[in-house]
Amino acid sequence: MATRLFRTPVGGRTAVAFTAPARLRAVLGADQPWIPLSEPALRALTEPLGVRELRIDPVLTAPRPAPASVALPEPLTRPLTALAS
Repeated sequence: MATRLFRTPVGGRTAVAFTAPARLRAVLGADQPWIPLSEPALRALTEPLGVRELRIDPVLTAPRPAPASVALPEPLTRPLTALAS
């Protein structure tokens, strides 16, 4: 097992924790391995690495890349209509 760290919007590093497996799957996908840890245990693992920030249940993440086998929709070829008031 290894502790996975994430980048913050300003380039620092942060540990990430989720309060339920369903929340983890919603953000990182069903195939993401995980183990239960207490907050003090996670902080003890990351402190020697200089990581002092902990994000709990983050939701503002970039979407997961689509697998290569999934076809992406074709771009629109007609102009869009906007509403004006």
